[in-house]
Amino acid sequence: MQRDLRAYLSDIEQAARDIVNFTTGSSLEQYAANKMMRMAVEREFSIIGEAIVRARETFPEVMDKIGSAHAIVGFRNRLVHGYETIRDETVWEAIQKSLPTLLGDVGRLLDQLGR
Repeated sequence: MQRDLRAYLSDIEQAARDIVNFTTGSSLEQYAANKMMRMAVEREFSIIGEAIVRARETFPEVMDKIGSAHAIVGFRNRLVHGYETIRDETVWEAIQKSLPTLLGDVGRLLDQLGR
């Protein structure tokens, strides 16, 4: 059964918001020292990447409107398949720089679709 595009976008938005909630008020050093936070953040990034992959299979024209989609999928693949190469600084940078843009892109798409 095919999911609605809004469902994928909502999954992406929720996972991104969860990452923000998990990390707000923390520093890179606190993030690096907190295994549970790191695991939770990496799990949510994996969900974001997988939701983008699945949505792109059915809705490629819409998903192309997420500017960082390709990079996010690559990041997800690295988290899952190259876990030993992940550095806390890389994840932290994605949280600080990529998530706000992703949330904006996804929010606009959801608004256009009537949430």
